[in-house]
Amino acid sequence: MSELGIALIAAGAAIAGSVATGWFTRNAGIRQAEAARRAGERQADALLETVRMTLQEQAAVRVLDLRRQTYVRFLEAAEARILTERTGRGRGDDDGLLERALGTVLLEGPAEVAAAAQNLVDRLRRHGTPDDLVEAKLAFLSAARTAVSPPPPAG
Repeated sequence: MSELGIALIAAGAAIAGSVATGWFTRNAGIRQAEAARRAGERQADALLETVRMTLQEQAAVRVLDLRRQTYVRFLEAAEARILTERTGRGRGDDDGLLERALGTVLLEGPAEVAAAAQNLVDRLRRHGTPDDLVEAKLAFLSAARTAVSPPPPAG
């Protein structure tokens, strides 16, 4: 075989080897790119879920804070009205403040707290005994504490 024949065979083998290597490299690159895309999608999904959970937790905290403020205003108004009941002295707007505070508790809920607040106001309207008023106030406090307790962590 002549040198030209050997050179053509060697060149042909080199080209065939390059084509085969290129083909396998291309396929490997496509598989790597697909794997990287799937990994990126999983990371994006995880990030979105983390953001979603954070927003839900923040919303829950805002609800609890609003309830806490509502219950404090009601308790302050009820205490003023209880003091007026005991001493006979109070401000002229104690009843109005108590009614407005009761309205916000009824609106804010939940039902157990609203019922306890309504019970306390009813006992005040009936001029209940000091023991009755303390019992109703403690029932409201218990229901309110339960309502503003953060939910157990999800998991």
